[in-house]
Amino acid sequence: MRNLIASAILAVSVISAPLAQAQAPEKLVHRIDAAHAILHELMDTPDKGIPLDIAASAQCVIVVPSFKKGAFVFGGEYGQGLATCRTGHGWSAPAFVQMSGASFGFQIGGQSTDLVLIGRSHKAADHLLHDKVKLGGDASVAAGPVGRSAQASTTELANAEFLTYSRNKGLFAGIDLQGDEVNQNLKDTREFYGHDVPFQAILGGSVPTPAAAQHFIATVNQLFRAGRAREGK
Repeated sequence: MRNLIASAILAVSVISAPLAQAQAPEKLVHRIDAAHAILHELMDTPDKGIPLDIAASAQCVIVVPSFKKGAFVFGGEYGQGLATCRTGHGWSAPAFVQMSGASFGFQIGGQSTDLVLIGRSHKAADHLLHDKVKLGGDASVAAGPVGRSAQASTTELANAEFLTYSRNKGLFAGIDLQGDEVNQNLKDTREFYGHDVPFQAILGGSVPTPAAAQHFIATVNQLFRAGRAREGK
């Protein structure tokens, strides 16, 4: 009888272990949902969002909800978000990233904003695959234009590997993120996927998208595939 009970307990443990691993931490699910909502707002404001031609050529997308900037003479910036890149079979599973930077000047106060970064080329994607990229250093960056078209772009805009956007009070606008760094958030990656996963494996498309992030990836696909379709590509 005792052996029978022990066997039953072991069986339940074996069955429940994968289920426990499949349960994503609530804080990460909340971050995914927040990033998903930001992209939906972009879709709902085509006249004041990312231009269609930029959406059409996007190779990677980074969404950072509630990027925080605070300062008293010395400034600091920090945020956590998600990155996904275009692969041969759609958009990759999300990689968890963190952004950080510093600024100096006579500034007081703090603010929080939502960020969207668009990697425009395969070179931009390659930078992300190296685990860490410094905007304006490793990769050129410019504040992104808004509206339906970016045809009247400057040389700086045309050459930028990353275009950056912020959202404040529901309005999107370009933002200068020169000097900020983006790198993989190893701790959140481990918590979400259940083990350490290389940045390259996730963004390269080798990792299936977990159920908790499928709505986010579907929205990325819809927004940036729609842009490509409208551009006739």
